[in-house]
Amino acid sequence: MTGSIHIGLAALGAAIGVGLIGMKASEAVGRNPGAATKILVQAILSTAFAEGIVFFAIFLAKKGVHF
Repeated sequence: MTGSIHIGLAALGAAIGVGLIGMKASEAVGRNPGAATKILVQAILSTAFAEGIVFFAIFLAKKGVHF
C-alpha cells in the first residue's frame, strides 16, 4: 500500500485543483459573461494539466520508482 500512496495523493491534488478551476471559472463567467468562451478554453486546458499529474504518478508507479 505504501508504494502506491503517491498515486492517491496525486489524484487528491488533481481533484482539488479541478474543483478550484471550476469554481473560479464559474465566478469569472459570472463577472464577465462576454468572455465565457475564452474562460472555458483556459479552464479546459488548466484541468487537463492538473489531471496530467495523475498520469505521471501512475507512470512512475508502473516503472517501480519509489521515493
